Amino acid sequence: MQRYKIIHRTYYNYSSEVTLGTHNLLLRPREDYELRIESFVLKSTPEVKIFWHRDVEGNSVAIANFNQQTQQLLIESEVIIQQYNESPLDFIVSDYAIDYPFKYNSSDQFLLSPYMVLPEEETRVLLNDWIFNVYKSYEAVQTYTLLQRLAHHIYTSFSYTIREEPGVQTAKETLSLGSGSCRDFALLFMEAVKCLGLASRFVSGYLYAPLMASEVGSTHAWAEVYIPGGGWKGFDPTIGDIVGSDHIPVAVARLAESVPPISGSFAGIAESNLDVGVWVSQC
Repeated sequence: MQRYKIIHRTYYNYSSEVTLGTHNLLLRPREDYELRIESFVLKSTPEVKIFWHRDVEGNSVAIANFNQQTQQLLIESEVIIQQYNESPLDFIVSDYAIDYPFKYNSSDQFLLSPYMVLPEEETRVLLNDWIFNVYKSYEAVQTYTLLQRLAHHIYTSFSYTIREEPGVQTAKETLSLGSGSCRDFALLFMEAVKCLGLASRFVSGYLYAPLMASEVGSTHAWAEVYIPGGGWKGFDPTIGDIVGSDHIPVAVARLAESVPPISGSFAGIAESNLDVGVWVSQC
């Protein structure tokens, strides 16, 4: 078991006083049999009234309601987790899904269909050509091996860039540029997996990088694929490997752009400036 401490600090500075609208906060890690939350503290300046709920994906969402004007908004979360996912390859794949290609059984197919929606035709054609360099249809290949090969191919073939601007590049843009951020690589991997007829979803969270533990970091993103028998398994094309104990998931979604850590609005004539810091350390 590994213990991690995650501090996520977000500042919004405004050029004049504004009235803050409701904000949605996706900052609490997803608890399951592999991850347990030991403590969680959420603070805000100005003071805020928080209401919690779980969305349709099972993400913990904090609804923040403000009642005063301000020129600065500070939101800080501090969490200590226990991570038990130290053997990510310790799972059993259903017999019919060990080798690719395969089809999900009918009951799974129905539930997974929203996560299998194909990209538009032009992107699909580009992806199919790109996938062919990784997977030759005449080759016998295990499902896990193919997915790992795709993640590793993105890691070795594309240049990683830090993008501060919001939003996610389309798979077409990432293929054209040959570069992207972690969220761009995650979407490219997702779209490629869907072209293979498999279900995939986007994950937003944190990554413990030992050499960067004392530095100011940022959130991280990767993808999950539904493998019969194994369930939702994470693959991180930014590092070219399966997701393990260093990954701390916070939110999952069918659409890559739908799970920003903080989203909200303000009323007023002002410009805003965003400053974010994330620190992930062992404890």
